Amino acid sequence: MNLTIEFEGAAWPLELSREGEEWRFRLRGADERCALVRQAEPDVYSVLLDGRSYDARIEEAPEGLVVVIAGHRFEIGVRDPRRLSRKHAGLGQEGRQNVTAPMPGKVVRVLVSPGDEVAAGQGLLVVEAMKMQNELKALRRGRVETIAAREGATVTAGEVLATIA
Repeated sequence: MNLTIEFEGAAWPLELSREGEEWRFRLRGADERCALVRQAEPDVYSVLLDGRSYDARIEEAPEGLVVVIAGHRFEIGVRDPRRLSRKHAGLGQEGRQNVTAPMPGKVVRVLVSPGDEVAAGQGLLVVEAMKMQNELKALRRGRVETIAAREGATVTAGEVLATIA
């Protein structure tokens, strides 16, 4: 997959592929590198790169990801050309936010109920896909209007799982 990551004001094209726990990646003009990545717990990964081991905690943020490694915090913007823009996906700061399944999977936990008030970044649901659990979070503060997902249900990519008003 091809992504663009934004770090410290610069945009970097990133080629990324995965086979099991092995991830191969190449940043703009650099040689291909390989890392072994295992999920240690939700949002925490153990990474083996060039013979060194790292623990990486991943947090979703409205503009991308926050990666924390050895107490150092890195704010990274991620653009995936396969996804619609935030404006067209209904993910802006105003109006209704539809929370959709990023890929086919199974709902393993529903963390909120209709009527609940949620904060930006608060977890709403957990979907398991390709043996990894992904917590879907609210991009803004609001009230849970609907929860269409049920624990144990199979979902398809793009399916609306919850709505925040």
